[in-house]
Amino acid sequence: MDTMRERFTSTVSALLDQDPRLALVLAEIGVDGFREAARRHPDRVINVGIREQLLIGAGGGLALTGLRPIMHTFASFLVERPFEQVKLDFGHQGVGGVLVSAGASYDWPAGGYTHMAPGDVALLDTLDGWTVHVPGHPDEAETLIRHAAAAGDDKVYVRLSVQTNPTALPVTGNGFLTVREGRGGVVVAVGPMLSAVLEAVEGLDVTVLYAATVRPFDREALRRAVGWADRTDVVVVEPYLEGTSTTAANDALADIPHRVLGLGTPRRELRRYGSMEEHLTAHGLDAGSLRKRIVAFLR
Repeated sequence: MDTMRERFTSTVSALLDQDPRLALVLAEIGVDGFREAARRHPDRVINVGIREQLLIGAGGGLALTGLRPIMHTFASFLVERPFEQVKLDFGHQGVGGVLVSAGASYDWPAGGYTHMAPGDVALLDTLDGWTVHVPGHPDEAETLIRHAAAAGDDKVYVRLSVQTNPTALPVTGNGFLTVREGRGGVVVAVGPMLSAVLEAVEGLDVTVLYAATVRPFDREALRRAVGWADRTDVVVVEPYLEGTSTTAANDALADIPHRVLGLGTPRRELRRYGSMEEHLTAHGLDAGSLRKRIVAFLR
């Protein structure tokens, strides 16, 4: 099976052939995969070099001309380093584009803390109007990239990872999916956390919602799931900064007595980089740790 990032390359290469409004901006990362696309469309495939602020600025400029720019690099270089340009060149200027990241929270620990971005979604939450997709499988990544490319002038962030679920679900780019129903609480699994969550809640009487699109937050799906349950306890399991979506969940249930637990990557930095699997375990996001934390909360 190809990776989400490989699927991004093949999908966007095909879309560039099909849609003359689409443009791709790279900052050295990923250039090799788009050499043929650049040969076919030299005016719409642009490599700005290792200049991430320029990556976003160039994308904003293309958007002002009426093009639909897709900008790609590691999440830490796409959202965190050029955040001022994201805020001004897209939000302030009122134009849209698609940010597609690689690296996720700690996909490549050997790259060091500079290549980790557990706070990217929380940072975008400080801005207005961004749609955020967090696919859990390469097939979902393709669907959501196509959805983002065709999303008019919307501002969209697609967060890719090497962490995946074994099978894809029929995501549409809108709302949560109900994976299973129960009456003892609700667990929202975001993107590639679904597989670990399902293993963690095996035998528990809980509803599991799957979120491959986290912004806008699907308030109605959560309210329906809580309405089915005997208990209004909600656990949100995210592959990035813990608590990123707890405010959204609390706001969705503001008129209902409830409790919310946010599980994700903590703020403390792990300085022994290790592997992605070791990071998951250290952060309590492996199936065994999740089960202990979910059971303790629901009790």
